[in-house]
Amino acid sequence: MSLTIQLPAEYGYVFGAATAIFFVNTYHSLLTGGYRKAAKIPYPNCYASAEQAEKNPAAFQFNCAQRAHANFTENLPTVLTTLFIAGIRFPVLSASLGAAWATSRVLYARGYTRNGPKGRYVGAIHSLFSLVLGLLSGYTAYTFVSPLW
Repeated sequence: MSLTIQLPAEYGYVFGAATAIFFVNTYHSLLTGGYRKAAKIPYPNCYASAEQAEKNPAAFQFNCAQRAHANFTENLPTVLTTLFIAGIRFPVLSASLGAAWATSRVLYARGYTRNGPKGRYVGAIHSLFSLVLGLLSGYTAYTFVSPLW
């Protein structure tokens, strides 16, 4: 049995949200690179040591920027996958959630780097956006699988 999927015309918004997420990754890279340079943390060190971060505020900020970027990349595959799946049935809602996720990740990174770990709560709503995308993705998958039962 074959399956044909016809994408709605609004699916272009999903591509737009995914592209915005790419630029958020670029923002994270530039932010982390700037803090690395200011802290004078050489490559290939991923983080400043605890001693360096305790003595040097720039090293602490670098660690925060690096952790925010790592958290972003840890969540990226799941968010993109659910965005593309959910977008098949709910293109505008999914694209809106994807754009909101991207925006909240910028706020998360800015808050984390400027105010330490507690500063990340400003953008922590990204978890809600990814949860809703996951639920919409699950429903979309269900609608494709249920006729096969």
